[in-house]
Amino acid sequence: MFQIPQIKPGIIAVSRDCFPITLSETRRHAIVSAYGEGLYECPVTVENELDAVKALDDVRTAGCNALVVFLGNFGPETPETLLCEKFDGPVMYIAAAEGDGDLINGRGDAYCGMLNCSYNLGMRHLRAYIPEYPVGDADECAGMIREFLPIARAILGVKGLKIITFGPRPQDFFACNAPIKGLYELGVEIEENSELDLLVSYKAHENDPRIPDVCADMAGELGACGNCYPELLPRMAQFELTLLDWAEAHKGARQYVCFADKCWPAFPEQFGFEPCYVNSRLASRGIPVACEVDIYGALSEFIGSCITGDAVTLLDINNSVPKYLYNEDIAGKFDYALTDTFMGFHCGNTPSCKMCADRAVKYQLIQHRLLEPAGSDPDFTRGTLEGDIAASPITFYRLQCDSEGVLRAYIAQGEVLPVATRSFGGIGVFAIPEMARFYRHVLIEKRYPHHGAVAFDHVGKSLFEVFKYFGIADIAYNQPKCCRYPTENPMA
Repeated sequence: MFQIPQIKPGIIAVSRDCFPITLSETRRHAIVSAYGEGLYECPVTVENELDAVKALDDVRTAGCNALVVFLGNFGPETPETLLCEKFDGPVMYIAAAEGDGDLINGRGDAYCGMLNCSYNLGMRHLRAYIPEYPVGDADECAGMIREFLPIARAILGVKGLKIITFGPRPQDFFACNAPIKGLYELGVEIEENSELDLLVSYKAHENDPRIPDVCADMAGELGACGNCYPELLPRMAQFELTLLDWAEAHKGARQYVCFADKCWPAFPEQFGFEPCYVNSRLASRGIPVACEVDIYGALSEFIGSCITGDAVTLLDINNSVPKYLYNEDIAGKFDYALTDTFMGFHCGNTPSCKMCADRAVKYQLIQHRLLEPAGSDPDFTRGTLEGDIAASPITFYRLQCDSEGVLRAYIAQGEVLPVATRSFGGIGVFAIPEMARFYRHVLIEKRYPHHGAVAFDHVGKSLFEVFKYFGIADIAYNQPKCCRYPTENPMA
């Protein structure tokens, strides 16, 4: 994954001048020792505003791009919040628990100081990450810092992101409507292009000398059984190079790029293949390529890549699981009701590393029906990576700007079951506790589109904190039976 921010955290201890400064210093050093390699320890302990300036200069010189402000005792309210105001990166606040000394000269009252710290952050309209319970001993604080790292990666990633699009959304795909106001609120840049721009660039890459090497890499990834159309590889390799070169030439002042491309109906006939397999390869490198010009789908995927450091995908919340399949393969084997299950599907954009071993490049059945003569062999509708998605814990989520320009999000943790789908495309049987209620009272009620991003791990905790950091007021999740949704009929 070469397109994910690398985090170098630094820790600055703060101390109120009426408390022993040694409390903060010894407690800071204990955290650094407990954390191990990778946490820079700023030698300046902040008691006043000038100390804050010195400390910030020190962590910047050290190359830190994420900051931990540690209240070793009550802490000085103004200087400790200025650290957040003046540091150009994500900041977290944690506080020392008592217990490493007596309760006379060894009491720091950081438990109390954290309250005033949060109050001052609010007055200055500053965003900072504060853990669920931000008070702990050295080992506990070191654990909090480790949990901060994926959050910091996502924050820095979004700050440095440009989303590049090709083409308007397909006809009758209003669900992919994407007001760009929300992107600017998050600090994301966008570049919107025509499909013709992409086609011109693709043709300019014909006979590119790098194509054979990319073909060899594709063949190696697919293996003999997965490489069903070896004659198609040069075209797909040419397209992969087109996207990578466009990203490099157009990212401008941004560090990271992802794409949202129109992939039908004109694309396959004009380019000579479906782009899905290429899209999957870029996603495996931390460069999501969202289908159907789904701009917020691409953004959601990128956030997931930053958090997990791993490949993600974008799927349709597609179809219900038939009762016969549920009765044969799920009932009595897994603790899920039929309505907890559904199939997540897309044409073939899920990275091969997240699919079962028999995945292969095939053809897009739906587009073949639509675009090629009845009864003909597939031609330009080839190029999808198809097969069942491998069993895995997952987080299904999305950050979306709705039609009113309001950013909102949902998060639901579950799993891909080790159950054969008996279907086509890149597809899996998903199970999420209380999915039926979540489907009705979040996805339908709040008018989310049919695309959801999938991270292949349980990362809901980190996603929630990232969305909260971005100021998202409405973060929905799959509520347990004991928690009724506001729109849920109590008589049902």
